[in-house]
Amino acid sequence: MADRATNQDWLDLVQEEALEPDLPIIDPHHHLWDFKTGRVNPRYFLEEMLEDTNSGHNILSTVFIECGAMFREDGPEEEKCLGETEYVNGIAAQSASGLYGKTRVAAAIVGTAPLSMGESVRDILEKHIELGGGRFKGIRVGVTWDASPEVENHRTSPNPGILMGDKFREGFEQLAKYDLSFEAWCYHPQISEVTDLARKHPNNRIVLDHFGGPIGIGPYASRKDEVFGKWKQSITDLAACENVVAKLGGLNMHVNGYDWHENPKPPTSEDLCEAYRRYFEFTLEKFGVDRCMFESNFPVDKLSCSYAVCWNSFKRLTANFSTDEKAKLYHDVAKRVYKLRADAC
Repeated sequence: MADRATNQDWLDLVQEEALEPDLPIIDPHHHLWDFKTGRVNPRYFLEEMLEDTNSGHNILSTVFIECGAMFREDGPEEEKCLGETEYVNGIAAQSASGLYGKTRVAAAIVGTAPLSMGESVRDILEKHIELGGGRFKGIRVGVTWDASPEVENHRTSPNPGILMGDKFREGFEQLAKYDLSFEAWCYHPQISEVTDLARKHPNNRIVLDHFGGPIGIGPYASRKDEVFGKWKQSITDLAACENVVAKLGGLNMHVNGYDWHENPKPPTSEDLCEAYRRYFEFTLEKFGVDRCMFESNFPVDKLSCSYAVCWNSFKRLTANFSTDEKAKLYHDVAKRVYKLRADAC
């Protein structure tokens, strides 16, 4: 039996039927974990994931994104991250049995690795690929950092400017040699560093997570229009790099400053659609439908809304899009970027 989210009673105050329930979807961004105290789902395994994906939308498959789960307790420090790939590949195999329904959870796996090791990180990458059983597709290194003590930095306590480091870039270069993507999780003041990375390494495939993390708390809380203006310029520059694709979603976190979780009732899909519309529309304008994909970022975004409401908000944004445009945003771009097998999507 799936564990209930700590805010489930609150989430249940808003119930929505899935819009366009037959539209094929690949969810290219979610996590799996246990013992994550402070999250609305401290435990989020296959059962919890399927309870969300079975809420009415046609989720064919998903992509797991690293979150520091199930690292090895023993062994060399640089190899502890391999435990996450072992763990997730087991869940992916469980899902692929078909015993748990049609959705293929973790059909692709994006792990993490200490790219600042430089060229020697190749050994870690090769072990990830072997442990992933054909599912391992990329590396994410969280670099979210801000000088304000009111903004939470990444769990790994990254040094500011890590993406600009010579050793990091030496390690980053290895990803292209193994046809692995790089997942960029940064805050909006750091997008320019991702742009520099993309310009100087055009053979590397880069995925920008969560719109580049516009901050809406701390010193940014009263400057949302200013943040949006600076973010627009950064996105314009980044979108000029053809080797970058953008994920549309992940704005329901505390750091984004919308504070939905503090309201008596959760937001409806209409509420979310209108709150985030300018971010969606501008990103789509600059990147185009061939380089964008919708993401749930669950269970992190479950802080603010249910899975059904999350995807309904996206579908409201694309209500007037063509069938071909919808196919790209909800399915085809994710399939291409993560190189999913036909039987997994």
